[in-house]
Amino acid sequence: MKVAVVGAGPAGLTAAYQLAGRDVEVVVFEAADVVGGISRTVEHQGYRFDLGGHRFFSRSAEVEALWDEMADEPLLVRPRLSRIFYGGRFYDYPLRLGNVVRNLGPRASAAAVLSYAHARVSPPPDDGSLESWVTRRFGRRLYETFFRSYTEKVWGMPCSQISAEWAAQRIRGLSLSQALAGALLPSRRRRVTTLIDRFRYPSLGPGQLWESCAARAQEKGAEIRLGERVVGFEGADGAVGAVRTLCSDGGERVCEVDHVLSSMALSDLVPAIPWAPPAVRDSAARLRYRGLVLVVAVYDACDLFPDNWVYVHSPAVQVGRVQNFGNWSAAMVPDPRTSCLGMEYFADPGDELWSQPDDRLLERAVSEVADIGLVRRGRFVTGTVVRVPGAYPVYSRRHEAEFAPLRDWLRSLAGLTCIGRSGQHRYNNMDHSMMTALLAVRNLVDGGRFDVWDVNADAEYHEEGPEA
Repeated sequence: MKVAVVGAGPAGLTAAYQLAGRDVEVVVFEAADVVGGISRTVEHQGYRFDLGGHRFFSRSAEVEALWDEMADEPLLVRPRLSRIFYGGRFYDYPLRLGNVVRNLGPRASAAAVLSYAHARVSPPPDDGSLESWVTRRFGRRLYETFFRSYTEKVWGMPCSQISAEWAAQRIRGLSLSQALAGALLPSRRRRVTTLIDRFRYPSLGPGQLWESCAARAQEKGAEIRLGERVVGFEGADGAVGAVRTLCSDGGERVCEVDHVLSSMALSDLVPAIPWAPPAVRDSAARLRYRGLVLVVAVYDACDLFPDNWVYVHSPAVQVGRVQNFGNWSAAMVPDPRTSCLGMEYFADPGDELWSQPDDRLLERAVSEVADIGLVRRGRFVTGTVVRVPGAYPVYSRRHEAEFAPLRDWLRSLAGLTCIGRSGQHRYNNMDHSMMTALLAVRNLVDGGRFDVWDVNADAEYHEEGPEA
């Protein structure tokens, strides 16, 4: 058997590592010149940083063990500390009852509780939007305080136009009762991934693990071709049988295979399949993605704040989240007298913010983190900007109805299996993406009958699922 893997992110590299370990001939095609996808680690003047923040935590013991097997050194165990900035105050997250009451004040806290009670007794109509999903479970007051502003920054659209499927997938296990239980009974927090208080992390960032995984896969016989983009598929009788690629030198070549495991974006995959029906092409063309603009700034001060990251819910600034990379791992910061922060903005190619010069973005980010009180002015030393197009799949309000025919056609397509976040247009966590690869390999090699599309939709792999 010869298998092509499209994409060298967590899903693709997991598949390649597993296939090579099962004596399957495997070739990986990656358009970029580095492995890791959005889970790679980037370096600027010796400072290393993560694109978006990747916690290594899973309910699957198999995935946890696989991280240990892939890594070239033991992963760190890190305390998780994050807060929400809203209304000029910092709120602990996971929510802590005393902190919320102190920040909101007794009157606003009572109003939030009454709003929650009203939503439980008389829930608003369910129109399939994220707004209605959250409001029905938390009440209007908490929705406005802890959900609306940040979510609309991320997706660039009103919550009323975002599918409830996104909320159900990302925060399904979190409810007010769960949050309060986590505040009063810390042992309850590990039942919901959103509330975990520890995670694991490679000392030099997530890219370190994926670089190690790629090297180990190659030692087992996998071929990894960097700078080679998949531009087409060939086949007979409606089954994929070959991959056509464009090399960095402009040359094209064709690789005949028995099967393809693809983690490439569906908006690129479907047009590359000549026999895809028009309705499927139209569905793929409607898919949207949200880009990430990461502004990284180095400061000549240490211990700026203790958080791994801060969610910025204040509508007065555009920054959505602020990472403190030294608090993920001290080895990410070469000079312990300094700090390295990553200010996350969300925009699409062509947007005004996306198109701003790097120096203007740095000026904006440095000013905004000073405005909200995270860093004193005058401590900035150097920085850089990284733009990641298509970082996050967008779930519009009618996403499930419009996406289902495309997913069903892909399920039925012989010779190809879609895996990973982009490959399934699903906002998977890293462990979910890996699990899609693991199940796809079992289907290929062991004759399994797993539906890889059920990962992160089935309770066994979901955040609120039982310990594996």
